Amino acid sequence: MSKLKDHEPHYIWKDRKRILGIPMTFIKYRMSEDRLFFETGFFSTKGEEILLYRVRDVGVTISFWQKLTGVGTVTVTSTDSTAPLLSMINVKHPRAVKELIHKQVEKAKLAYRVRYTELMGDHGPGGVMDLDGDGIPDILENDN
Repeated sequence: MSKLKDHEPHYIWKDRKRILGIPMTFIKYRMSEDRLFFETGFFSTKGEEILLYRVRDVGVTISFWQKLTGVGTVTVTSTDSTAPLLSMINVKHPRAVKELIHKQVEKAKLAYRVRYTELMGDHGPGGVMDLDGDGIPDILENDN
């Protein structure tokens, strides 16, 4: 059993969802060098992880009630198919957690040599529509 413990990742950060600032829920958040983990449940446990190089955006929201209890919500948007949006609700020091995640994401992208570009959505440069993504503006294509 101790050999299995050796394979447990080293966590840089961990917290639980808090109620009134107290960590008394069964929702756990953890981060290793290259992954973000989310785990919920007491009798039966469900776990999810996001590879940090897949993270696209990290945001922070702190409501009035969260300010009173010293917590906030850190939202992670990723290209992960099973967990594209992870909201880590009521975590301590949300701004510091956001910055820590941001730094680890940048390190992971460099380590995995991931190149990333900003997606333009349905509109290309200058707001020109290119729905099929072929690089030719739709207005110039002849669909006759």
